[in-house]
Amino acid sequence: MSRRYSKYIPFFVFLSDLAILNGALFFSHLILFTYKPSLVQHELFLLFSNLSWIFVSFVSKNFLIKRPLILQDNINRFLLTLIYHLLLLFAIIYFFKIHDISRSEVLIGYSLFFVLIFIHRSLLFFLLDFYRKKGFNHRKILIIGDEIIANRLVKSFSQHPEYGYDLTDFLSEDKINTLNEDELNLNILSKRPDEIFICYKKLDAEFLKQLILIGDENSIKIKVVSDLFLDNKYAQLVNYDNVPVLQITASPEISIKIKLLKRCFDVAFSLLVMVIGFPFFVIIYFITKFTSPGPAFYKQERIGRNEKPFYIFKFRSMYLNAEKHGPQLSKDNDPRITKWGVFLRKTRFDELPQFWNVLRGDMSVVGPRPERQHFIEKIIEKTPSYKKLLKLKPGITSIGQVHYGYAENIDEMCTRVRYDLIYLDKISLKSDLNIILKTVKVMVQGKGK
Repeated sequence: MSRRYSKYIPFFVFLSDLAILNGALFFSHLILFTYKPSLVQHELFLLFSNLSWIFVSFVSKNFLIKRPLILQDNINRFLLTLIYHLLLLFAIIYFFKIHDISRSEVLIGYSLFFVLIFIHRSLLFFLLDFYRKKGFNHRKILIIGDEIIANRLVKSFSQHPEYGYDLTDFLSEDKINTLNEDELNLNILSKRPDEIFICYKKLDAEFLKQLILIGDENSIKIKVVSDLFLDNKYAQLVNYDNVPVLQITASPEISIKIKLLKRCFDVAFSLLVMVIGFPFFVIIYFITKFTSPGPAFYKQERIGRNEKPFYIFKFRSMYLNAEKHGPQLSKDNDPRITKWGVFLRKTRFDELPQFWNVLRGDMSVVGPRPERQHFIEKIIEKTPSYKKLLKLKPGITSIGQVHYGYAENIDEMCTRVRYDLIYLDKISLKSDLNIILKTVKVMVQGKGK
């Protein structure tokens, strides 16, 4: 996609969303269920589903791909669009009395729709990132103002070629002060910029109005750059009427949107795994049951979000009474692990029943691994910052789990905590997807321990 074709990206995204919606609903109706509603009512449901999606999508403009490419923001807008779409669709269903529709079919269809859109957006963003790093689909920018701030901005753009920005020129404060209004217009328009970045420590209101007017008349985006330089990314712009205020916090505050988005992804992904993987679950169940005495499933109390205890479920990988001498961590060549259990732990298949914990709301797909109170107390003695992780839902997998797997001692547990603290700083659906893909790689290669 060269730049002249970039205007077709929103149209492509819009049509793709519509096709994925219909594909997900068709799959859930045809494959997952034998329920057969009234043909007329089913066609009405599909018609209203399409019409309401088209309407809400055009209102929210969730098909627009904005710079910089931030998957989390795009998925947030999609999720809000999906919520409004479902509210409108259910209102239409109630008004037209379309009752002969399977609730399970709708739930699975829309869960699949969300998962497929997440995959679609991830692939699209990856391709756009790759394309822009190759020098295509770029926009020309003009930077005006303080040289120190401008250099900081240029350095950021050079480190992130996926932003797709090319600097056409820099106009310093000294040069701006020597130009009258007509000369300023000529200087700006001769560069033919797509965007203007204003870097001023003290910005004159009249000068800003003049630049905004130039931007409005020539379809140029105007962006103001703060002179602040932060060591973290926990800042957001809050508008108090016509006063923009930069809100800065010392630690990340997970918004309700992110929590809702993460929960929707957890439910959709877990349902997909449990439905598609059900035959595989059954096979593991019987092999576990018959290869060693005892139940196939194993449950153990762990500490979850806000230090609330819950029972975690696993396929049993150890012999019965493996901890008769008290809590112990597993290690290489552990005699307590069954021969079948070695395979389960290397492939992480023993963790699969925890998707039920995710559906119950005890856990998330991605998050710090839950520990027992006995080990938490020992970890906090060495790594007090572990307490921060107790504010999150524990996960089936995590960055630490990918790198370390099952820790053999407290020191390794503390090292794993450091990785999970990195996740806390950068929590997003994009990082969740990356961790899931790395976990799948570990499972396929059998490198778990």
